[in-house]
Amino acid sequence: MTTSVAYRSPGGTTMGLDDKISNKAEELKGQAKESTGKATDNEQLEAEGKGDQAGANLKQAGEKIKDVFKG
Repeated sequence: MTTSVAYRSPGGTTMGLDDKISNKAEELKGQAKESTGKATDNEQLEAEGKGDQAGANLKQAGEKIKDVFKG
């Protein structure tokens, strides 16, 4: 069961805390993949990691935009 907890930043915007944590975890997973790809000279894994990071950043930006219109 997933519970959504609202997070209110000092600027007054809200974002579901669970979404924020999930997006950050995806970003960190991407960083780990990219680093591992670089260390092992695996270009595919490195590219996958960059893609994961880009996706997470896009989700974070989308959440922030939603918060602007909610608030």
